[in-house]
Amino acid sequence: MATKNFNRQNEDITRMLATLIRNVKDPRVNQGMLSIVAVETTGDLRYCNVYLSVLGLKSEKELMKGLKSASGYLRHELGSSLELRYTPELIFHLDKSIEHGAAINKILSGLDVSAEDKASAEHKEDEDTDE
Repeated sequence: MATKNFNRQNEDITRMLATLIRNVKDPRVNQGMLSIVAVETTGDLRYCNVYLSVLGLKSEKELMKGLKSASGYLRHELGSSLELRYTPELIFHLDKSIEHGAAINKILSGLDVSAEDKASAEHKEDEDTDE
């Protein structure tokens, strides 16, 4: 029962932070398309790890400085919007998995594989599974 309530709180925090980050006027934060990948709150709701993904990032260091300076505002607004016993301290982490996946996809799409090679590879896989 507690985990269901805990997951709901994480989803509420994610939704509110996504809205609040758009309202931050610091140009260091508005570098590209920023999205919240995940939010993990500790069991006592004192700390909240926020994992962000940014497409079009210019400077990772500047983004992190901007988020750290805006964390007080975000925490205050989060506390006034959500009814939590404690408003967690926000700790931001940059998640590069989406960029990594896009780079792998670009490499894979750049490979020159003909239709005959694909058909022979599929035929070979079928033979290997039959044995």
